[in-house]
Amino acid sequence: MSEVAIRKAVISEHLRGLKMPGASREYQSLARQARDGGWAYEEFLRQVLEAEMRSRQERTAARRLQEAHFPDIKTMDQLDWDALKGISRPKLLELSSCAYLDRAEDIILAGPIGTGKTHIAIALGVEAARRRFRVSFIRAAELVRMLLEARDERLLGRLHRRLEGDDLLIVDELGFVPFDRAGGELLFNLLSERYERRSTLITTNLAFSEWVQVFSDAKLTTALLDRLGHHSHILTTRGSSYRSRNRDLEKNPSIKTKESETENKTMKD
Repeated sequence: MSEVAIRKAVISEHLRGLKMPGASREYQSLARQARDGGWAYEEFLRQVLEAEMRSRQERTAARRLQEAHFPDIKTMDQLDWDALKGISRPKLLELSSCAYLDRAEDIILAGPIGTGKTHIAIALGVEAARRRFRVSFIRAAELVRMLLEARDERLLGRLHRRLEGDDLLIVDELGFVPFDRAGGELLFNLLSERYERRSTLITTNLAFSEWVQVFSDAKLTTALLDRLGHHSHILTTRGSSYRSRNRDLEKNPSIKTKESETENKTMKD
């Protein structure tokens, strides 16, 4: 084996031992560029370290996406901006920067069923995971079930600690299934503990005045809304269900033309 081959093997072994797979993949290519370009030693080292940093960031982002347990991966690019009603594109792009997470602000997405709330919630969660924030996505009814089971098994503290570690907790479909008083109190306690410490994103098809139907306690509901509304972005979707609308369009494509004509007339008026 030549001296060059031995040196490459030793370097590769050292990089594996130091757990630097990004540098291991790219250092030979960077070494050729350094020789051809006459780089200073410090520049070559910088390039190798940056390759490793990029690799680690990509691996962390991939792990965060997996740990979030999204039902599907949906992104901002996949949003149908023309069909989305009630929420401005600049506001969503602002939130996609994830600056609200650094301020522990909350997001409430309210609106009729099928108007894109879950898609938006997942898309914002994906943006956060890609920036290496810890994210969890869970349906409200499933979260309450987990809290009740943890309480019964005396593991509630452990579950709270795990959920409190999430930079963003997405609670989807609040209001689809009402809770009993015990479930409502457990959810209230969890969300209250996250208040001003971590961000929570809630999607709901209920108006705030209807939340008492879910929590079965007027005082508790008022207290929760007071906390959530303090440092939060409240977004409201409008319109008919995407799924119903798409079925109607498949049956009668002229609907879209009529809708466009109506919107144009409204803008002129």
